[in-house]
Amino acid sequence: MDDLQDSPPRRSRERLEQWVQEFKDQGHIVSGSIRVAQQEDADSQDTGLVVMNLRNAKAAIYMQPRGYDEPVWEATLTGRPDDLTLSIHDMASLAAELVIAGNLCSFLQWKSLEWDRASGTRG
Repeated sequence: MDDLQDSPPRRSRERLEQWVQEFKDQGHIVSGSIRVAQQEDADSQDTGLVVMNLRNAKAAIYMQPRGYDEPVWEATLTGRPDDLTLSIHDMASLAAELVIAGNLCSFLQWKSLEWDRASGTRG
C-alpha cells in the first residue's frame, strides 16, 4: 500500500477533458483558457492535471486531487516573480477569474465524488 502514497486518484486525462467541457457547457464564462495536461503518477498511470491560464495576470492555476483516494481537490496559483499592478477594472476581472477557478475546482471535486460512487456499480 506504500506504493500508492505518491499517486493521486486516477482521473484520466480524457475523463477530465469531458468534465471540463461539461463545466463550460453549463455556461461558465472563462476569459482565460483551461486545458488538461498530461500527468503521471509513480506508476506511470495517467492521472490528468487541470490547468487554468489566467487572462488578467501572467499566472496559472493548477487543480488536482490532494492525494490518492482523497475526495478533496486543491488549487495552486503559480508564483509571480514581480509585483502585479492592476487598474480597478483589471482587478475586478482577475477576481472574477479566481471565482471561476474556484467554481471549476468545486465542480471537479463533485464530479470525482460522483464518479467514485458510481464506479462501485460498474461491472
